[in-house]
Amino acid sequence: MSRPAAPVHPLIEIDVDTDLVHALLAEQHADLADLPLHSRVHGWDNITWRLGDDLAVRLPVRAVSAPLVANEHRWLPLIGAHVPVPTPVPVRTGVPSPLYPWPWSVVPWLPGTVVAATPVADRTAWATQLADALAALHVAAPADAPRNPYRGVPLVERAQVVATRLETAPDLPHRDALLDAWHDGLAAPPWREPAVWVHGDPHPGNLLSDDGRLTAVLDFGDLGHGDPASDLATAWLTFDADGRDAFVARSVAARGWDDATWRRARAWAAGLVPVFLAHPVEYPLMAAVGLHAADAVASR
Repeated sequence: MSRPAAPVHPLIEIDVDTDLVHALLAEQHADLADLPLHSRVHGWDNITWRLGDDLAVRLPVRAVSAPLVANEHRWLPLIGAHVPVPTPVPVRTGVPSPLYPWPWSVVPWLPGTVVAATPVADRTAWATQLADALAALHVAAPADAPRNPYRGVPLVERAQVVATRLETAPDLPHRDALLDAWHDGLAAPPWREPAVWVHGDPHPGNLLSDDGRLTAVLDFGDLGHGDPASDLATAWLTFDADGRDAFVARSVAARGWDDATWRRARAWAAGLVPVFLAHPVEYPLMAAVGLHAADAVASR
């Protein structure tokens, strides 16, 4: 298994070390407390420690991320059962305590290499798998599904902040093409169908692959409901032209997404480029995703 090394987190509020994780396990899941902890993976919102051979402990590192974990606790067992690719459905849950203030999870340790660390051309082999996984997810969401204010929403709700990023981000590649894509998405007819489940962040840092197969879709913390176009932006974030063609064709066959949906999806991809490029030192793999997406959007 290959996963990126831990970066220096610019916004960390709690450093979740092995002593803290062992103490939490002893407090709430004593039967797991003696398993070894190793292979720490540090994301933007969470730290994940591998626990023994088959499990992992996933804990938020900042307060703003804690509600995202609570959403996973409630909804991922339901959603994951219908997605035809492994997902990190919690096998145990942790609650706030005097040791640590937020909810946390014990999840399966899923095999594979983080897709952001793999050659883009190799991803075409499983483009249809990702299309099938998202098609299975993109079904009508219940009325009490969580709402993510940053994903699945109408593009107009993000118009000002995204346009500012695209206009002012330093050294932004293909700036004019990205702005054109963003404005084209804003001009496209908006989503008018019933809200569907939205993963929120199916970019190459949240996907695992191995030997020509997609082996997992990770990190459902940004789970929400609304317009699937924000998820479909992965066509430009993840794939080259061949992979994108395969992904789009399979998605259309499964869900019938129209041209307006793909215009909005391309706009989402354009709007995310400055986000991926914002921290190249701490997150070089994410910066590489941003550079690839800029090229992909510019080439259509």
